[in-house]
Amino acid sequence: MRTKQTYKFQSISCLIAVTLIIFSSCGKETGPIAEPKPAPAPTTGNTSYNHIYKSNEGGYYCFRIPAIIKTKQGTLLAFAEARKNNCGDEGDIDMVVKRSTDKGKTWSALSVIWTDGENTCGNPAPVVDEATGKIHLLMTWNLGTDDISTINNGTSKDTRRVYKTSSVDDGVSWVAPIEITTDVKLAAWGWYATGPCHGIQISKGTFKGRLVIPCDNIEKGAGRKGYSHVIYSDDNGNTWRLGGVTPPISVNPNESTVAELADGNLMLNMRVSGNNNLRMKSVSTDGGITWSVPVDALGLVDPVCQGSLVSGTVGAQHTLFFSNPSSITRTNMTIKMSTDNGVTWPKAYSVFTGMAAYSDLVMIENNEIGILYEAGVSRFSDGIAFRSVNVSEIK
Repeated sequence: MRTKQTYKFQSISCLIAVTLIIFSSCGKETGPIAEPKPAPAPTTGNTSYNHIYKSNEGGYYCFRIPAIIKTKQGTLLAFAEARKNNCGDEGDIDMVVKRSTDKGKTWSALSVIWTDGENTCGNPAPVVDEATGKIHLLMTWNLGTDDISTINNGTSKDTRRVYKTSSVDDGVSWVAPIEITTDVKLAAWGWYATGPCHGIQISKGTFKGRLVIPCDNIEKGAGRKGYSHVIYSDDNGNTWRLGGVTPPISVNPNESTVAELADGNLMLNMRVSGNNNLRMKSVSTDGGITWSVPVDALGLVDPVCQGSLVSGTVGAQHTLFFSNPSSITRTNMTIKMSTDNGVTWPKAYSVFTGMAAYSDLVMIENNEIGILYEAGVSRFSDGIAFRSVNVSEIK
């Protein structure tokens, strides 16, 4: 990150002399433009959290990568990666879930959805079909001995693969995972990630009923260009297809989150490397088949970390909520609120001011939002916490 120097001058003549040397015109810096102005500071700070997954629970070293949904019956399902031996992104990782039938006040014991020996089963991306109540969970897999570097440069033993599972009993049991890699991944891609966060079902317009999952990918080879994209289903999750990929730009969008806008269009909000700690956004007017060129998501400062976007109706107003560590470091987990389709984010609530990273949002009621987020004192991976926030507190 660039630092800004403050020069002190003893006289006006000295100021003029030095300015003529350093600047091409008075008061204008040469070189890179100034960093974006931060969003308004959250109105409330918090230093406490409630872990529902905690390191060393169930024989797992740590839990990461939260995702959360509310089922048609009103149950909250909190998904996570249970990392067996360390907190690394590769190795022996299982997919797990906990259930809450009282809006997050209490949670069930941990249940394992998918385990495959010492291999990696991760990146939860759940979505509910509101017509049938069926819960779909999209996930990724790789050999525990492969990592992102070898997968991208073509030296891995296998590759990153995509799977689906589902539940028809409110998340109590799940069918055996089914591979869908060839339906949703191009041969030129190495790394691939579903979510990690919830997907959506389009509620209005031409594509009403379509299930959409936000994803990202990295091209194999020397360039290793990264993109965000979506996959979708028009037949109640029975088959999944590759949707649109964001157009190429100079930086690399990756982990993404999707929400429906007031007019039924979709918005992707993306983590981006090399964008001055600012997130980016892209819009689709055709249900996720094509996406606009990504632009800066002004007001959303980001430490290059995953974030979550969810839409709701507060009163009669279509409203977007966004969560991430609102900082240039992985601290200060914050929920922000927009009533103009994400053009501005004037309201904010600081959920936890300490170390925090990945998160996911869920609408519990029209006036209540839930957040599942990584947080801790010594490290953000100490555990995964849950909090419900009344919308009136976001101000």
